[in-house]
Amino acid sequence: MIGLDRIIENALMEDIHTGDITTLAVVPERRAARARLVAKESMVLAGIDVAARVFTFLDSSVCVTARYADGARLSAGDIIAEMAGDSASLLQGERVALNLLQRMCGTATLTAKYVEAVTGTKARIVDTRKTTPGLRVLEKYAVRVGGGINHRTGLYDGVLIKENHIAAAGGITEAISRARCYIPHTMKVEVETETLAEVAEALSAGADIIMLDNMDLASMREAVALIGGKALVEASGGVNLETVQGIAGTGVDIISVGALTHSARAMDISMLLEAA
Repeated sequence: MIGLDRIIENALMEDIHTGDITTLAVVPERRAARARLVAKESMVLAGIDVAARVFTFLDSSVCVTARYADGARLSAGDIIAEMAGDSASLLQGERVALNLLQRMCGTATLTAKYVEAVTGTKARIVDTRKTTPGLRVLEKYAVRVGGGINHRTGLYDGVLIKENHIAAAGGITEAISRARCYIPHTMKVEVETETLAEVAEALSAGADIIMLDNMDLASMREAVALIGGKALVEASGGVNLETVQGIAGTGVDIISVGALTHSARAMDISMLLEAA
């Protein structure tokens, strides 16, 4: 995973900084130990290789044996992985490994619930850029593990003309025209709309993807009919596990859910250590 070691290095520096005072004080040097990562609740596993890399980044002699692969459905009590190595290395890597693993599992687990909620419709669940700064690559990976699809990764790999862009450009038609002149023919143009009039303008101006932002279900159905398959339709805003099925039923192609990454609850996972 590109950039993983930098993420881990920064996280370890944040946590250990000038030294793990407790471990340095109470743990004898080079004392062998074994440890287990244990699921404390049901979840979708995501990030086991990331957690393992935390320990091997700290100490290449640590051996990590994963019992499950990403995407596995775990139950409370399942042993996710076992580690063997120097006790100090295991202790120093514990919190960073758990922080990353618990967060990624939370995102994958929540994504899976949304995906299951729209089963039987054509709607696909996608993420947003509402990610934890510095952890986007991990959180978007976890979305894929949970069965979702990634929206653009950042500002650099897709055109999404939002309300403020429209205001700055002088209108939807002008914004789309300017985008077409700037980007290669291989890139699509998406436009955010809030009313049926804006939908009609975006369609007339040649948008490839039209986002329906915070529209009610009736308006979404009208918008889908108006677009008539001439552009992909994305629903955004007001999406939660109670509303997502109804939104999917309007016929939209994509439902973007910021909660997948900004509101996922970290799963409960523990590390248990014992002397070898």
